[in-house]
Amino acid sequence: MSHDHSHRRPHSHSHSHSHSHSHGHDHSHGGDVDEATRVAADTSVSDSDLTPGQLSRRRMLKAAGVTGALTAGMSGMLGVTPAMAEDARRGRDGEGGGRGRGGGVRHWLAGDHHIHTQYSSDAMYTVLDQAQHGAAFGLDWMVITDHGGATHARIGVDLVNPDIRAARAALRDTLIFQGLEWNIPAAEHGTVFVAPGRHEVSVLKQFENDYDGRVKGASGNTPENEALAVAGIQWLGKQKDRRRVADALFLANHPARNGIDSPHEVRAWRDADPRIAVGWEGAPGHQAGGLPEGYGPGSARGGYGNSPSDNSFPGYPPESYRSWGGFDFYTATVGGLWDSLLAEGRPWSISANSDSHINWGGTARRPDGSGSAQFDRDGRYGDPVYAGEVNLSASDFWPGMYSRTHVGTADRGYTAVMRGIRDGRVWVDHGRLLKSLDVRVVASGRGWGKVHGHGRGEETLGGTLTARRGSRIELVVTVTAQDVPNWGAFLPRLNRVDLIRGAVDVSHAGSDRDKLTAPDTRVVRQTDTSGRTGTYTLRYDLGTLEEPFYVRLRGTDGNRQQPGYHGAAVDPAGPAIDVVGDADPWRDLWFYTNPIWVLPSR
Repeated sequence: MSHDHSHRRPHSHSHSHSHSHSHGHDHSHGGDVDEATRVAADTSVSDSDLTPGQLSRRRMLKAAGVTGALTAGMSGMLGVTPAMAEDARRGRDGEGGGRGRGGGVRHWLAGDHHIHTQYSSDAMYTVLDQAQHGAAFGLDWMVITDHGGATHARIGVDLVNPDIRAARAALRDTLIFQGLEWNIPAAEHGTVFVAPGRHEVSVLKQFENDYDGRVKGASGNTPENEALAVAGIQWLGKQKDRRRVADALFLANHPARNGIDSPHEVRAWRDADPRIAVGWEGAPGHQAGGLPEGYGPGSARGGYGNSPSDNSFPGYPPESYRSWGGFDFYTATVGGLWDSLLAEGRPWSISANSDSHINWGGTARRPDGSGSAQFDRDGRYGDPVYAGEVNLSASDFWPGMYSRTHVGTADRGYTAVMRGIRDGRVWVDHGRLLKSLDVRVVASGRGWGKVHGHGRGEETLGGTLTARRGSRIELVVTVTAQDVPNWGAFLPRLNRVDLIRGAVDVSHAGSDRDKLTAPDTRVVRQTDTSGRTGTYTLRYDLGTLEEPFYVRLRGTDGNRQQPGYHGAAVDPAGPAIDVVGDADPWRDLWFYTNPIWVLPSR
């Protein structure tokens, strides 16, 4: 993991970057619907006259049944969420899994999309080491994401594939994806991964050679490099469209760590292809970094120990360079950057991962003679050997030992996991705070709510429930308390659940690409769950539906909290800012969910 961004120049405040011209996704400033959606919905315009981005939008709108005349409720959103469009398509085509209770979710599969091996210059474990540990710690899926760069692009992406295929054969109940950690041009790092198949190596290799910031010498903060990142995301979408790979996804990693992922870049990534660019790490890896000296490294939890530099986006406050309860500032701040995206109707998912390089409590080391020269020559380090001592200075946990990303799927397959991530069917936790979680928004009463004509009056995480104005809306949350000790060897207890609600206002979308806040989003209810065991249900009356809104949840063990960054009126008891050198992750556990949107149909 490289922290060197000294070559970068300050981010410009200009909003007229080259990415804003990407295939029809630039937004109009005067209406309720962005221009790409407006053109795509106009049935008088033929398919042949649309840009690729507009054509993709039209297909999604057709799938959701809203071309021609957009309803008032739908015009409150910038577009149709992938989950909505896919569910509608499946319903018409007679496929199972799209229309059932909970949006086709039959399984919640725990995973980790950010794991390094001996094919990364700053890591050391074999693929099988990481996969076996991840499976032992309860993961159902994981992604191998060795660092992009000259050596990896030249030979590493090829060499790791046989190890991944061997691990798939050895651990048949575990889904093991091949990916890479992308050096995003003009920005931070990100996970890119594809569905297994005949072209998984060739697609990843071509992507890395053509679009990696380090390989292309495109790390500098220029509009041209920002445009290269957008082009890379669009290229991945084309590989999916051409069926070279069954699927591809991109998620930004540790976005607030150095302050160099500016808000307009994040929006540009998502707008480049919302099927590919789907989210970021809500909580970074390196969580053991905060363990105090004596039994830990005594450094920064998550590796978030930095400060603003000339390379950072100037709108970010100093507090954003720290983790808050182990979570990234952009996610942990109620009414912050994440909520600003959600309030614009832009689906954007969160995850929680290990970023495992060298693990706390491990007993391995690289073999003698396995150094940088050998890595540059061979594309990998030698297999690790027994060190004869316990490493208490490392900052990482094994995959699944502390952080988990739970994905709702229709089955236990590779593309099902990818679809679940894309659709936002995701909740995350630290330290196994919960055993399971089910969240549903339900419409009842007058015109009890129909989702795109299918008569379903409920929706789960990542989804959008459309109901008639005047419908009564309720949030139903089913919690199963943890009943077995976690890998810190204690039984975690959920102390409180927070309900967060925000208004959806499309007028925010086009006017300020660097918008950081969602002023109408706040914690609206806190529920004491201390002492509750087994499975229990929390019910929240969300009132009568009149205007578009979204809800999301957060929960804690209650050990550390403080008023949120925007004040107690917005967030009375949110996660506390982590202290460098003294932030024991096991004493500060949280869970977060993705949102559910609710839209009036008329």
